[in-house]
Amino acid sequence: MHDIVIRGGTIYDGSGSAPFVGDIGIDGQAITAIGAPGTLSGQQVINADGLAVAPGFINMLSWAVESLIEDGRSQGNLRQGVTLEVLGEGFSMGPLSDAMKAAGTRGILGNNDIQYEVDWTTLGEYLESLVRRGVSTNVASFVGTSTLRIHALGYEDRPPTPAELEDMQELAAQAMREGAVGLSSALIYPPAAYASTEELIALAKVVSQYGGLYISHLRSEGDHFLEALEELITISREANIRAEIYHLKAAGRKNWGKMAQVIERVEQARRDGMEITADMYMYPAGGTGLNAIIPPWAHDGGDAALLARLRDPETRARVKQGILEDLSWENMYLEADGPDKILLAGFTTEALKPLTGKTLAEVAAMRGTDPIETAFDLLIEDGGRIFTMYFTMSEDNIRRQVQLPWVSFCSDAESMSPEGVFLKSNPHPRAYGNFARLLGHYVRDEGLVPLPEAIRRLTSFPASVLRLQKRGSLQVGNFADIAIFDAATVRDHATFAAPHQFAEGMVHVLVNGTPVIRDGEHTDAKPGQVVRGPGWMKD
Repeated sequence: MHDIVIRGGTIYDGSGSAPFVGDIGIDGQAITAIGAPGTLSGQQVINADGLAVAPGFINMLSWAVESLIEDGRSQGNLRQGVTLEVLGEGFSMGPLSDAMKAAGTRGILGNNDIQYEVDWTTLGEYLESLVRRGVSTNVASFVGTSTLRIHALGYEDRPPTPAELEDMQELAAQAMREGAVGLSSALIYPPAAYASTEELIALAKVVSQYGGLYISHLRSEGDHFLEALEELITISREANIRAEIYHLKAAGRKNWGKMAQVIERVEQARRDGMEITADMYMYPAGGTGLNAIIPPWAHDGGDAALLARLRDPETRARVKQGILEDLSWENMYLEADGPDKILLAGFTTEALKPLTGKTLAEVAAMRGTDPIETAFDLLIEDGGRIFTMYFTMSEDNIRRQVQLPWVSFCSDAESMSPEGVFLKSNPHPRAYGNFARLLGHYVRDEGLVPLPEAIRRLTSFPASVLRLQKRGSLQVGNFADIAIFDAATVRDHATFAAPHQFAEGMVHVLVNGTPVIRDGEHTDAKPGQVVRGPGWMKD
């Protein structure tokens, strides 16, 4: 007699093999039996007849760092089958210095509508703090190069001294010993944009010793896409480390054709024996700050220094000239092909929140000012980054990428509910719909990938990339992270205009053997744990 039996479901074990109908027995946190339909008995029986039973999905890039503090239920992602949130794109929630704590450092998606006490210092302590507060999903994290840089030398545009680099290396090693899954960089964002390839190699070499992954938002996804890929490959080779590309994309219409070259280059590296992988989301628009349209040099010294430059007429004119003429950096304004493709979605100041959902072009017309000048004014008035969506990608490239066997999936977003403080801003629809959109639109409706293969790339494949133990597949002895869904009805509902809408089709979800979604509704259970990387307690 098992604690729980999932009875009669169509089991996709995560390997990519053909499914089979059977029962799964669960005791405590683990899968303890897999048998023919009707052969297992349990104190609690979940009827999965006609439903797909899969390992819980792994979100390779989650920004639930603050949304899980506000609401540990993680409903937006759990209702799509996500049981592991992998955090830390370039900016991680630790290690924090006293100065970082005093400054309220929040990373690139800081949401000032969410207030909380920072009761941690290291990255491991942050993850443990989440679990102590109560979370329904499991959590893991990379340690971010931006966070290491801020810790050692602040937001200055200069190389670290040898002593500062040594400090960064030791902090990276500490994070790996605490269970970080690897080292992440987001190289279009200051201060990571100031890091040289050599600096990144030096950090990656340390992480490699602990079996970690190097994962990067490339220095360019647009005009210098191919060169940025070569930098990642160089870091992988020189540091002897596995590497992954965050949210693979070609940004800007004139760069869409580069995707074929990028795919061929990655596949050549893989043929040469290098372990290069990627992840992606399912939408033609990216999301980041409005301040991403501003050249990196203007960010030197941090947000306060940037805003001071925008207030100075002479420097402001120079910044504008850099946006219109300088192609040496990842120019989000030009990649979007104009202000009508730049959608404003997240303001800090209450007076500006009515502008949520309008394009930069619309706000410029309302104010009767030039679009770039309007952007500068908004940043000054808001005193923050202003979450913004940039429509820069090709649907054809998305379809091509979905079919690549070395690509997993990510939301690149928070996990939230359509209630409370979350309604004060518009998230990217990927926060509510990314995984359901993959399964419903691209797998079922367009038939781009067979369902067993899609599930492999949502589960066992990312688990193997992260070197996780006992996660990502339905095997006896593994943790019982399980997603049970109706493959015929799973679909996304979130849109850019109305993003706060749950996906449908996920019927039951278990995390560490505990039901967290039952009959499509959250149970309020919070059994999530810290999932640690291969270097945990190595010393």
